[in-house]
Amino acid sequence: MAAVTSEPRATARPAGGGGVPIGRKLLRMNWLGGTAGWLWLVIVLVPLYWIVVTSFKAQSAYFSQNPFAPPADPTLDNYRLVIESDFPRYFLNSVIVAAGTVIPAGAIAFMAAYAIVRGAGSRFLGLTNGLFLMGLAIPLQATIIPVYLLIIRMHLYDSLLALILPSIAFAIPLSVLVLTNFIRDVPKELFESMRVDGASEWDMLRKLALPLTQPALVTVGIYNGLAVWNGFLLPLILTQSPDKRTLPLALWTFQGQYSVNVPAVLASVVLTTLPIVVLYAIGRRQLLSGLTAGFSK
Repeated sequence: MAAVTSEPRATARPAGGGGVPIGRKLLRMNWLGGTAGWLWLVIVLVPLYWIVVTSFKAQSAYFSQNPFAPPADPTLDNYRLVIESDFPRYFLNSVIVAAGTVIPAGAIAFMAAYAIVRGAGSRFLGLTNGLFLMGLAIPLQATIIPVYLLIIRMHLYDSLLALILPSIAFAIPLSVLVLTNFIRDVPKELFESMRVDGASEWDMLRKLALPLTQPALVTVGIYNGLAVWNGFLLPLILTQSPDKRTLPLALWTFQGQYSVNVPAVLASVVLTTLPIVVLYAIGRRQLLSGLTAGFSK
């Protein structure tokens, strides 16, 4: 039998010949990227560590100990103080506003995106899509005065509905953009086969488009939920009563009430952020897949 000799694989080199091989250059770039990534991770984690550690310290220990040292005598008094200061009411208000925004905005944007994709030749739907895209260029700060006047005319001032309706309007444009790009990836042959089987547009919407676009729906749901959960301007302008405050506005109130008690303020920050962390941990995989498919166009 003839012996089989294997020649060493040539290392790719730049087109001009000579110089450092491409493989070594990429390896060197990976080291730089990895070092920058770890550095950025440290920059992000250090403030988070300080917030969590300080929230378990007594007020006297905060001023007498090293700020980054773990608490010598951990205490839950700061969390107890925050919870006893109507924090559950503010938390419930934020949940109501977030759910009242995410669900209607997702449903409206999904149906609008389906109509835009399926009726690509319609002039009216094309203009509607352009109108949604124009909404992305209008910041919330530029419309706060007209929104305030509309809420006053509708007699909705100082209510949770005054926060939900504008939030839905500002959540729809980006949701339509992401869902449109995602639905456009669904093969047209699937729609045609269901059409041959006698399925209506509503059947194709529920049984085909909806299951295949779940990652995108999770993406826009989490994104809109975070935007509403962290929203500060609308609650500040459109509400007045203490029982209508959401968490960001309540956090600002805590900071004013406990301006010296830094551990209590940071305990309220931890309680406000914890639901967001849990939500991200649950939908992280679908969130990343939806962002990749929705923004890679």
